[in-house]
Amino acid sequence: MNKTDMHQQVHEPYAALIGIDWASRKHDVWRYDTGSRKQSHQVVEHTPEALSAWTAQLRSDYPGQFVAVCLEQSRGALIQALSGCEFITFYPVNPATLAKYREAFAPSGAKDDPTDSKLLMELLLKHRDKLRVWKPQDEQTRSIGLLNEDRRKYVDLRTKLALRLQAVLRGYFPQALDLLAENLTSELACAFIQKWPELEMLKRAKPETVRAFYYRHNYRRADLVESYIEKIRTAAVLTGDRAVVCVSMITAQALARQIRLTSSTIEQYDEEIHTLFEKHPDAFIFKSLPGSGRVLGPRLLSALGSERDRYDDACELQTYSGIAPVVERSGKQEWIHCRSQCPTFLRQSFHEFANCSRHFSVWAEAYYELQRERGKKHHAAVRSLAFKWQRIIFRCWKSRAPYNEEQYIQALKANGSPLWPRIEALKAA
Repeated sequence: MNKTDMHQQVHEPYAALIGIDWASRKHDVWRYDTGSRKQSHQVVEHTPEALSAWTAQLRSDYPGQFVAVCLEQSRGALIQALSGCEFITFYPVNPATLAKYREAFAPSGAKDDPTDSKLLMELLLKHRDKLRVWKPQDEQTRSIGLLNEDRRKYVDLRTKLALRLQAVLRGYFPQALDLLAENLTSELACAFIQKWPELEMLKRAKPETVRAFYYRHNYRRADLVESYIEKIRTAAVLTGDRAVVCVSMITAQALARQIRLTSSTIEQYDEEIHTLFEKHPDAFIFKSLPGSGRVLGPRLLSALGSERDRYDDACELQTYSGIAPVVERSGKQEWIHCRSQCPTFLRQSFHEFANCSRHFSVWAEAYYELQRERGKKHHAAVRSLAFKWQRIIFRCWKSRAPYNEEQYIQALKANGSPLWPRIEALKAA
């Protein structure tokens, strides 16, 4: 036994290092016993019974000891099934990490499940110091995070449905877009399409019926309603092809029903998120951020979480979230670009908050304007602002203190920040 193996055996905190290449039906498991230094491979079916039997066997093989598991996810069915085992420590890795590690020894890129499970085990054995232990957030924070992500999926789905409805209406009933002010996700629009799916049906409706419809849906701009009634009276049919009109009517009504249902689901998410957020002990921190509101406040809370040792410093948060740029150097060349390998929803949360904060924070608007004057495009300037906000949010989160706009502005003044003259100018405007 060489010195490296002896050192590893004496100081190894885990009785076994396990790599799991997971799939929907079965999981390839590669185990390294740190005591005997023996390796073994097995396949575990993805059923509650098989996973329970496998964890029971692990507990029996290593009574009172801990094992480390490396896998390509930090959520999902497998980690949910195993998370209740207190003797298992998880080291999730990005799929790109495993792919690059595989390519280092197999340039062909050939993928094999047993081999991947072995490579995951090797990452634990040889590079564990570069991996981070997965620590689940408390139930309340996890719920807010999952609700936020699923809500976003339904918002994206509603957007796709609205765009498809827009395309359908342009093909046979373009006047509807003007009559609905281009807002096809509203309850007014969905009810309108279901009541009058074609122009001829709408032209047969009495003016008082149309007027009452708008008023019933809280659209009370009398001048606009009267202009809509006049547009209906003078409108001409785009196409007389009944085949096109009949099919388009069915499609438009179906899409309107789906949009209405999706909007109702989003409202359910909003209510549940708001209830949980209001009860969260860290809610006051994120409520204090200018422009966070009912949507972005909970998203920022779930982005930071409740585990204060999750990030050692703001730089880790900036890098992990994808807000920090990537600097590449080769010889005398150097180039900076946006980070692509990152949690997309997490990056979107900080990006959208930074953009929204410009309308509520005078220094944020001043900083954005400064970046634009330096030649940055809109999104690059917003990312730069998000980068600055993350340092502030991280400090508030670590110290459990609410954000104070005036205090921060006075700090900028005291430090002679180039933003101060701009802030004064914006305040005077």
